[in-house]
Amino acid sequence: MTDCLTELLAARGHLIADGAMGTNLFALGLATGDSPELWNVEHPERVATVHRAFLEAGSDIVLTNTFGGTRHRLKLHHAQDRVAELNAAAAGIARGAVDAHAAATGRRALVAGSIGPTGELFEPLGALTPATAAAAFAEQAAGLAAGGADLLWIETMSAPEEVAAAVAGAAVTGLPIVVTMTFDTNARTMMGLTPAGFAAFAATLDPAPAAIGANCGVGPAELADSILAITAAAPGAVVVAKGNCGIPQYVDGLIVYDGTPEAMAAYARLVRDAGARIVGGCCGSTAVHVRAIAEALAGYVPGPRPDLARVTEVLGAPWARSGRLAGADIGDDSERRRNRRRRA
Repeated sequence: MTDCLTELLAARGHLIADGAMGTNLFALGLATGDSPELWNVEHPERVATVHRAFLEAGSDIVLTNTFGGTRHRLKLHHAQDRVAELNAAAAGIARGAVDAHAAATGRRALVAGSIGPTGELFEPLGALTPATAAAAFAEQAAGLAAGGADLLWIETMSAPEEVAAAVAGAAVTGLPIVVTMTFDTNARTMMGLTPAGFAAFAATLDPAPAAIGANCGVGPAELADSILAITAAAPGAVVVAKGNCGIPQYVDGLIVYDGTPEAMAAYARLVRDAGARIVGGCCGSTAVHVRAIAEALAGYVPGPRPDLARVTEVLGAPWARSGRLAGADIGDDSERRRNRRRRA
């Protein structure tokens, strides 16, 4: 049976995901160290404001405010016994925003239940077992489904063991599943998996994800490099690109991302050329950036598949800080900065 994500993709060709929940909640008053998930019951209107802004900017998919919604993450805020409540509340907020937008515009959008890492290490490095992890993810997924999520969006993962546990947990709901990993350590996840390795691993998952891809990481150039590797390894997959809005920098004690709307528009067309069919933003991305992505892809016919020289020309040299570009020496970070200044 065709799932809702596949159905909407077939109708529209590509889909626009949203941007950063955390970045936008900080702008609305969330303090560093506080739990965003508690805002689903303490400040639901502020969370809804973020969803509405992304929908008005052109998002076809909005992610719930539940990135840290497992009991393992919520225990940091003494809320580990509120998993069902907080996840259902988050999905309900997103559901309300999506349904109201559809009623006003006639345009359908989907609610994706965000499922992030537990923050725990698996045995033998830590105490987490596949069974306990899967149970925690199943608990979160059930809450998201109860609140009205259309699909489940497993994101920012670095370990294949955690991906497998998250998929097993999410599967109890019967909802479509999307999986994205974060490649931020010399073109690998923190636990050493390459984008191509992820594509091969994803093909073994049961149930099979409706889409796979990359999110977060370093910057748009690295994200595009990862997408090229995933689409080469899995040419038949629906691929998600959800890149950070430039490179994070500390400015006056705050983390600021240097990506402009124009740069995110260029990134969107490049990853679409690389084969991504779902495109959005991650850390630092506001509704302004998502609107630039949506406008850049409206009516856009993907061009030739880019090579790494094209990625470097448009976004700067990926992995410049480690001197890596497809195994070659690409120069030092000063060249990366020059490329980024020209782009901005």
